[in-house]
Amino acid sequence: MSTTLEYKDLTKEAPRSPRERVGGYILLGRAIDKGRATLAGKNGEYHFDCPLDNYLFGFKEVKGSDVKALLEKGATDEEVVAWLNANGAAKTPEEIAEFGKNVEGYRPYDDPEKREWFVGEATKSGLDPAKVTLLDWLEVDDKQSYQS
Repeated sequence: MSTTLEYKDLTKEAPRSPRERVGGYILLGRAIDKGRATLAGKNGEYHFDCPLDNYLFGFKEVKGSDVKALLEKGATDEEVVAWLNANGAAKTPEEIAEFGKNVEGYRPYDDPEKREWFVGEATKSGLDPAKVTLLDWLEVDDKQSYQS
């Protein structure tokens, strides 16, 4: 592991798309970007170990604090993937792919506990909350957050 912490400055640019897979895991690249930026004090409005990150961490049955400890040591994306594959709940490539498919299709509008929040957020972004997924909204929100 590297002793130099390389990070995205999330006060100036968005983390990776939540759709971008790292080692097959959806959400992981984004979580890594937020974790590294948090350690560098450059996370802006983004939060590591948030409910979205914990959806992935819960799937693997690992703790965000353990992932953060890896990032503190300068772990590369590949080292985080290797750690995830060796720790927590064992998952087959098929289970990882199915998890990714489910995350991509998740529509908070269909979730009674999330609907009101999502309607407000999606509408602010100019989206029809009944037609978009959480990841659709996150990507639009990221772009809108960094428009000049």
